[in-house]
Amino acid sequence: MAWPREGMERSPNRPSEKEARRLGRVIGGSLSEGLVVKLDPRIAIEGLAVGRYVVIHGYRRRFFGMITDIRLDSANPDLARMPPDPDDPLIRDMVSGIGVFGQIHVQPMLLLEEGDPLPRPVKTVPAHFAPVYEATEEEVHAIFRPRREEGEDRYFVIGEPLDMPGVRIPLNLDRLVERSSGVFGKSGTGKTFLARLLLAGVIYHNASVALIFDMHNEYGWSAPGEGGQVPGLKQLPGCFSRVVIATLDEESSRRRNSRYDLVIRIGYDQIEPEDVELLRGVIGLSEVQIGALYMLRRRLGRDWLRILLEEEEAPPVEDEEGGGSPLAELVERDLITSSTLGALQRKLGLFHRFRFLIPRAPEDAAQAVLSRLLQGQSVVLEFGRYGNDMAAYVLVANYLTRRIHAEYVRRKEMALGDPGQEPPHLVIVVEEAHKFLQPGIAEHTVFGTIARELRKYNVTLLIVDQRPSQIDGEVLSQIGTRVLCLLDHEEDVRAALSGISGASRLREVLARLETKQQALLLGHAVPMPVVVRTRDYDSSFVEDLARREGDRSPDVVEKYFRVMRDED
Repeated sequence: MAWPREGMERSPNRPSEKEARRLGRVIGGSLSEGLVVKLDPRIAIEGLAVGRYVVIHGYRRRFFGMITDIRLDSANPDLARMPPDPDDPLIRDMVSGIGVFGQIHVQPMLLLEEGDPLPRPVKTVPAHFAPVYEATEEEVHAIFRPRREEGEDRYFVIGEPLDMPGVRIPLNLDRLVERSSGVFGKSGTGKTFLARLLLAGVIYHNASVALIFDMHNEYGWSAPGEGGQVPGLKQLPGCFSRVVIATLDEESSRRRNSRYDLVIRIGYDQIEPEDVELLRGVIGLSEVQIGALYMLRRRLGRDWLRILLEEEEAPPVEDEEGGGSPLAELVERDLITSSTLGALQRKLGLFHRFRFLIPRAPEDAAQAVLSRLLQGQSVVLEFGRYGNDMAAYVLVANYLTRRIHAEYVRRKEMALGDPGQEPPHLVIVVEEAHKFLQPGIAEHTVFGTIARELRKYNVTLLIVDQRPSQIDGEVLSQIGTRVLCLLDHEEDVRAALSGISGASRLREVLARLETKQQALLLGHAVPMPVVVRTRDYDSSFVEDLARREGDRSPDVVEKYFRVMRDED
């Protein structure tokens, strides 16, 4: 059925529902800079907001766009210099809509062709005076609804558009994990809340397994929320057997009543210089000192770190049996200076505080985690008391990721000849990601390698950070889906929107977000940028997942929360 052409004249009768939704008409603009729309006189400009969706009706096409700016204008500049008396209703009505009027800037995002159910990228603009309407719920659903061939179980509802309560905005989970993604926002905007919500969808729908470096113990068993404790990923319906909680700090886990499944211990003999090198920006290692680490590993073997730390106080002299200590011999042979050796022992001496580091570990921590991932289970690694120690966080995250990624590369290459060796897709979640992905460092780290590889070896990143401007630009360019909370530094806004079409217009939208439960979603997992009020992570969320599991008991929330109070 052909879409009706829009008439130019207004009906003298009572406006239809469609006419009541009309905002105005296109009077100018371009594809790159957006369209200028003059508002109808009856439209209250105060009722509009950036981020709202509109639909522009052309003759044979509909253009789906977003309001990115709102402004006041006048036909005569003298009105600005000599404004009329606002208390005189006659004068106000005379100039309103003719002498003075409102304008909105609309960024066209998608194009709906007549007879084509799939939205297409915009490559043209509508004609002058094309009417502009508020988008209806049906039109929003037509853009964001799951495709029939993909199935609804591959989508996860993240929230609803602003000013459109009840309209569900789903994320395509397969596209979300297909490339690395990022959650950015200043401190206090709910980045961890959003990341946990995304991971709940990924794990529940089996889109991927996840390795989560839980810096502040907020993902696994329970986490602080607005109204008290909320369930972690392991407590969600359908996720208990799919999530394994590992801990570096048993004491902290017991104090928090967190039910862990695995204790991580790393032996000194298992640590390589590559694991320590990423600490250069955290503890101030120089290039000379980093080179010395590799020399110590070559000369002393696997016990290089234990010897370095155990002989921290030992002077470079011969022992009672007449043989010099290994470090003393290296100094005497001028392979390392005593000052460099002393600096390394001072800086790496902080490892003595890390109780998860021991001389000999009973098992390989990386293999223990990897075995769970290969079985289809996601692993949440809680850092306990070490969550506030950036050196511990960077060391452990780098140590595990390097080894797990190497095994994934090996298995993926084996799968070329034997498909049964194909490992499950893995998403690695890192907070404070700029510590791993700084310019000049990212290209030499496993995290930078993963970001650049896209999905080549079935591994991608979910990075959570408040300073995207400190992340290498090449890495940011590979981020497929971005979830942007409020950012107040201009450099961070610029970095978060880098490489995005129409970024200058979206900047205004991003700047107007509230500090809680609002985010701008754009990229690979959504057909077009969308500002959403994110769904609540509370009892209603648990009930929704439980209904999907077929659990319709009246005490469903109590049932799934009971384990938090040790009543089972």
